Amino acid sequence: MDLKSGEPFWPIRNGLPAAYPRLKRNLKTEIAVIGAGVTGAMIADRLIVDGRDVVVLDGREVACGSTSASTALIQYEIDTPLGELAERYGEAAALSAYRACLEAIGDVERLDRETGGKGRFKARPSFYQASGAKDVDALRAEYELRARHDFPVELWDQARIGRHFDFEAPLAIWSSAGGEVDPHALTHALLARVARKGAVFDRAHVETIERVGKHTLLTLDDGLTVECKEVVVAAGYESLRFLPKIKASLRSTFAFVSDPVAAFPGWYERCLMWESARPYHYFRTKDDDRQLAGGEDTIFQNKVARDLLIPSRLRAVEEAARHRFPRLDFSVDFVWTGTFAETFDGLPFLGRHPERPGQLFALCYGGNGITYSAIAAELIAAELAGAAHPLAEVMGFERSGGA
Repeated sequence: MDLKSGEPFWPIRNGLPAAYPRLKRNLKTEIAVIGAGVTGAMIADRLIVDGRDVVVLDGREVACGSTSASTALIQYEIDTPLGELAERYGEAAALSAYRACLEAIGDVERLDRETGGKGRFKARPSFYQASGAKDVDALRAEYELRARHDFPVELWDQARIGRHFDFEAPLAIWSSAGGEVDPHALTHALLARVARKGAVFDRAHVETIERVGKHTLLTLDDGLTVECKEVVVAAGYESLRFLPKIKASLRSTFAFVSDPVAAFPGWYERCLMWESARPYHYFRTKDDDRQLAGGEDTIFQNKVARDLLIPSRLRAVEEAARHRFPRLDFSVDFVWTGTFAETFDGLPFLGRHPERPGQLFALCYGGNGITYSAIAAELIAAELAGAAHPLAEVMGFERSGGA
């Protein structure tokens, strides 16, 4: 699948941090991980820490799929509000998902620090605003639920918003927890650590997965094979070809990175910003003093239809940025579109599938895929160790409406 178009910023900035070999012979290993994006990298790194024998395979070059097009706002907030999630699964399950995402922000920061800070993680607060008066009551109820359970939030009224920003909004939730990262650089840093004790191969496209006795056999498009005890499929949206149908829909988002700017007037604490409208616009800054903005999400039909929308959708994103930050002097530098998936409830699908023995999956779909990736690493490591994970039910394949 062609997952992106245009000029995603991260590979342009980073170039090729490392080259990985092609697989040239049949292999045997304990665990094979399919996918060398940020999800596969986090999972493989976690398994290496556990002392597992791990081989990573990717049909493209490392971090050149959806990871290279990620806008990488690191948030604990899920696209489905906590209150809606509680109505669907009960408050305890919903809180466990939100708390896990909050903890995952620290995990991403720790992984970046352990691998030399190449992902340039920076802690940032998050600003979630009501897009209009009709959303105020729901946003207030969302704040009250989070505050009652000790999430790091404040409720900002219109007057307080006006004191800190150059635009108006009727209400907002200010969260002190959040961050930004370079997902492309972080992925390469993690896989460099994996490669020291395991192996990473790109341009190794897995065609089929078969269970043969107590082992799993992967066959590549060139006929080579990898035999393993179990396989973890973390190939983003292309993972769907190894699965029965699940309730997920493909969408495209449109983003730009500006040229470097001298200052960010009217952008309080350079916070992450998003809104209650669906689809929504989102904004963040970068360590090299650029603005990153995106949104205008649309249902993915095919590459041609998606790419025809790039000029109009990017104009709309730019107009939204200029309306929000009227004193910010910027020019658009790089533009791109990337395809992502949404699940029916905004949660990922992680762990074993009842119809796929010997296979575990990390479908980190949704607006905060990187925090889901950190959760996936812990959940899959637990399942491979035969241990129960508290999120296996709410983020597994057998939850209501999932498969």
